[in-house]
Amino acid sequence: VAALQDEKSSLMSENEIMNDRLEQLDDSLDDPNTAVARKYFHAQLQLEQLQEENFRLEAAKDDYRVHCEDLEKQLIELQHRNNELTSLAEESR
Repeated sequence: VAALQDEKSSLMSENEIMNDRLEQLDDSLDDPNTAVARKYFHAQLQLEQLQEENFRLEAAKDDYRVHCEDLEKQLIELQHRNNELTSLAEESR
């Protein structure tokens, strides 16, 4: 029991130390003058830019998909028209 109590108190003190470190890191992120904060904000900015770029590319992809479907429909219509005209030409001959 004593060993478990010692281990418990050791873990509790280690937990407090880790919580203090976490608070220090949180505080350093709030201070824009620290290197960690600058890197964090730079990474956030890059993430936002990449998300915007991804959104723009997804929209362009959707536009191209619609355009491609329209072109495919036109192709089918033109093939049918070509077949009709070819058969009419053969009848004329």
